[in-house]
Amino acid sequence: MAIEVGAPPTPEKPRIGAYAWYALFVLVLVYIVNFIDRQILSILAEDIKSDLRLQDAEIGFLYGTAFAVFYALFGIPLGRLADSWYRGRLMAMGLALWSSMTALSGFANSFGMLATARIGVGIGEASASPAAYSMISDYFPKERRATALSIYSSGLYIGGGLSLPIGGFVLSRWNTAYPVAAEAPLGLAGWQAAFLAVGIPGLLLALWVMTLREPQRGASDGLPQPVVRPNAWRDFGRELMAILPPLTLINVARIPGALRPNLAFLAATVAAAATLAYLTGTWAQWAAYGLGVYAVFSWVQSLKRRDPATYRLIWGTPLVVTMAVAFGSISFVTYAVSFWGPPYVLRTFYPDPTGPALYIDGMRAAEEVATILGWSAAVSAAVGVILGGIISDWWRQHDPRGRLFVNMIAAVTPAPVVFIMFTTGDLAVFYWLNPLSHVLSALWVGAAVATLQDVVLPRMRATAGATYILGTTMVGLALGPYFAGKMADVFQSLSLGVFSLFVVPPFTVAALWIAGRRLAELEATKIERAREVGEPI
Repeated sequence: MAIEVGAPPTPEKPRIGAYAWYALFVLVLVYIVNFIDRQILSILAEDIKSDLRLQDAEIGFLYGTAFAVFYALFGIPLGRLADSWYRGRLMAMGLALWSSMTALSGFANSFGMLATARIGVGIGEASASPAAYSMISDYFPKERRATALSIYSSGLYIGGGLSLPIGGFVLSRWNTAYPVAAEAPLGLAGWQAAFLAVGIPGLLLALWVMTLREPQRGASDGLPQPVVRPNAWRDFGRELMAILPPLTLINVARIPGALRPNLAFLAATVAAAATLAYLTGTWAQWAAYGLGVYAVFSWVQSLKRRDPATYRLIWGTPLVVTMAVAFGSISFVTYAVSFWGPPYVLRTFYPDPTGPALYIDGMRAAEEVATILGWSAAVSAAVGVILGGIISDWWRQHDPRGRLFVNMIAAVTPAPVVFIMFTTGDLAVFYWLNPLSHVLSALWVGAAVATLQDVVLPRMRATAGATYILGTTMVGLALGPYFAGKMADVFQSLSLGVFSLFVVPPFTVAALWIAGRRLAELEATKIERAREVGEPI
């Protein structure tokens, strides 16, 4: 048999052990619980609005900003901790915290109490995804990473979808059994009972997460590094000082030349937040958002001095920041459309949320809306995010910009579907189009996460994950639902509030197109650029 001399050997496909798939399954469960606790507010919104006498903008604040700002801020130091400590243990601790705060939401009887509980949920949930992104990237090789991350990301859509039927079921059955809240157990209304029902099971899941084995950092990329780095918790304390005002001032005062620009940025942020609060009348929104923006700026100043290599590859690379903001701008639309869909259907097509259902016998209106929209969203969005990961992995093999192209498709294609949904006078049309909108809206997630993971070193993966979350929360979750709600208050039309979101996608596509022109170069030069600032690799 002739042997061709000099022919390159055929590369073997990397093997993935059974434990990696088992761990991925557990992490998906965590993400499902994560989004059930986060998204359940959507189906409860009408009852909360009535009981606490709130406006749409305040509901948008509770769902978005109150949660998102603190989720984003704590995601950064917790992401850094995940880069240097046991990631499974960190997730278990966070899961126990956010589940407890979700349960405590069930005892809130004012806007302030519910906002405080939502802040606690945000802080707890901030521990999950940066650690999970890092673990999955170590369990799975680069060739299968977007697919694995997409499977993990399907948990957010499954959880978001399941939150609706679960919340609707508890809400409807509780309100039917106890029409007068004062006569119910503990004096709870239906929406309060729903928070308790989804919060408590997470405490049991936290015990399961504690049992996960830690994968070797960087082994899947041929750059093995220690799982635990020295002084992990001391460094975490420093990260908190770097990002939590007013401790940020103490921290930047120790950095030569940093205090003056920090104070100047603080003054500009206060002025901008005060102006927006005066113009919109929503002081809580812009006070919280301004706090978040200033805290991020302070942390980036500190990161530049303490970890020059991580700063160089992420925040010191304008195109990486551009991609993080662009990914966030996609979630600006998707978070808002997903959240405001159930309230819109209840207001538009049902005379009374507690009245009889239109399609499913034996159900109340709210329960029917939650069941149909929730299950269809859970299945279709999970399909969309996994499909998007598979397509983006295939496309990337043929073009380094392939994953970004998937993001562009997801930014643009949902628009006509959403327009028909929020203008039709036929409820059946809304229900039939809901799955299609979720498939298209979910294509981008795994591709976005994998793109940021690929432009950093293994020890920086959780920080890159935290940066991704920072974009999707500070740009997407903190602004999208509030913006749609505020526009709904202004125009007295929730459909017009949703349509106003679509001024953003053209800018998203332009930013991703620009970033794609240098994406291959960023990935190819990451080790070289890290070495230039002293990374020992």
